[in-house]
Amino acid sequence: MNIILMGPPGAGKGTQAAKLVEKYGLKQISTGDLFRKAIKEETKFGVIAKYFISFGYLVPDDFTIQMIQEYLEENINTEEFKNGFILDGFPRTIIQARKLADICSMFNFKIDAVINLDIPEDVLVKRLSGRRTCADCGKSYHIVYNPPKKEGVCDVCGGELIQRSDESEEAVQVRIDTYNKQTKPLIDYYTMLGELTNVDGNQSMDEVAEEIYKVLDNLK
Repeated sequence: MNIILMGPPGAGKGTQAAKLVEKYGLKQISTGDLFRKAIKEETKFGVIAKYFISFGYLVPDDFTIQMIQEYLEENINTEEFKNGFILDGFPRTIIQARKLADICSMFNFKIDAVINLDIPEDVLVKRLSGRRTCADCGKSYHIVYNPPKKEGVCDVCGGELIQRSDESEEAVQVRIDTYNKQTKPLIDYYTMLGELTNVDGNQSMDEVAEEIYKVLDNLK
C-alpha cells in the first residue's frame, strides 16, 4: 500500500505518517527529513535547500524530483519497503505529481490513495509559529499544545529549544501563501483522477488518524 499524505504546513502530516507507519508497517518518506539531513551534512544539495527553506519557499522542482527519484531507486526493493510507503511532502506541485507518475511506471509501483488533511489557515499559523525544536537531539515541542517542563529547555537531553527560521510568523505566512499558490492545485489534480480523499485535520490527532484508517482499510 503506497500513500500520498497531503496538506498545508502545520496540518500534522508528520504525526499522522508516524501513526500509519506503526499501524501498517509502511515506510515514511519525508522530503522535510531528507532536506534537513542534506542541510546538516552540508552537501551541495543541502546548501541549495537551506537557502529556499530559510525563506519559507519550496525547493525547486528539479532538485526535489531528483532527490526523491534517487532515494526510491536506492531503497524501493529493500525490506523496509515490503509493506509500502507514505510520501510526506511530495509531490507539492503539478510538475512533481506528473513526474511521480513517471517514477511509478519506472519502478513498477502505484499510488493507492491520496489523503489530504484540510485545516483552516488561522489554525495553521498558531500551530506552526508555536513550534520549538531541541538544538541537540531534535525533539519537537509546542509552546501551547506540547510545552516542555522547563521553558526553553528540552525534557530529554537538556538542550536549548529554538524556533526554526522557517517557523517565524513571517516565514509561516510565506509558506502558507506558497502552498496556496503552488500546492493547492494538486487537490484539483488528484480529485480529477478520482484518487483524493479529504480528511478534517482540525480534530484531535487520534480522531484524524481514525478517519484515515477507515479510508485505508477500505482499500484492502
